[in-house]
Amino acid sequence: MGELTRTSGGALVMQQAITEDLYQSFINFIDAKPKTIETYTRALKQFIAYLYRNNINQPQRADVIAFREELKATGHKPSTIQNYITTIRLFFQWTEQEHLYANIASKIKGAKIDQGHKKDYLTGQQVKTLINDIDRTTEQGQRDYAILSLMITTGLRTIEVIRADVGDLRVLGSDTVLYIQGKGHDEKTDFVKVSEPVEKAIREYLKTRSINDQQPLFASEANRNKGGRMTTRSISRIVKDNLINAGFNSDRLTAHSLRHTAATLNLLNGGNIEETQQLLRHTSINTTMIYSHHLDRMKNNSEDRVTKAIFG
Repeated sequence: MGELTRTSGGALVMQQAITEDLYQSFINFIDAKPKTIETYTRALKQFIAYLYRNNINQPQRADVIAFREELKATGHKPSTIQNYITTIRLFFQWTEQEHLYANIASKIKGAKIDQGHKKDYLTGQQVKTLINDIDRTTEQGQRDYAILSLMITTGLRTIEVIRADVGDLRVLGSDTVLYIQGKGHDEKTDFVKVSEPVEKAIREYLKTRSINDQQPLFASEANRNKGGRMTTRSISRIVKDNLINAGFNSDRLTAHSLRHTAATLNLLNGGNIEETQQLLRHTSINTTMIYSHHLDRMKNNSEDRVTKAIFG
């Protein structure tokens, strides 16, 4: 049995031990997508493991803060710490609502996250090198060329690539478009324009397969999943392998770099911030503004002016 305690608002709640059963009740309660539940599960299991290691049955606010500090000390990324603390805040908000445990995590801060991009982008010339180095004499090479070309020109996420079916490639007005199921969406209500060279690459690849509208647009070549739907991990690996083959071997260059490349090249070649927001399907224009701030800084030649004033 637990003991009764009062919240900051004066309500009585049961102060019972934080156990796996309590955590599982929270997971069963929330209405979220599988990926979100996976994130919540990982965070709460880490917190419960911390409590067990330190023999804490009835954690207090100081224990949540100490858990956060341990995450920092053990080298966890700020984004990971932020996700963990956000989950813990939601968990204790729920326990208080259910009169199970006081909300000890209210207003506890996570970690300060740098709003800049964690990945680099490619220049136009580097993109040409990347895609031209792909061997298109094989079915796999044709597929990889089509995938990378599509991602670079449309800014698609890996999840959007693997969700695409053959039947999602359609005509709208005078353009060929690909209907997509975006991040956090349940239906394919949005679309990207597919430019002529990219459409040609996709059509050439599709000629190598026996297809119908319900089949994945890009199919696996793995023996155990031949012709099946690919995974986000396999798309990421394809992009990374081709980046390395083209000589761009950097931890800051990944599949997500192709999305940054699409945005940056659009802005550098006359696109405005609103068009780039629409291209990337950002909910908030503030997210897109990060690209603009970086480019504005690159156009600032202050260092050159100071250098000339000193060295002539």
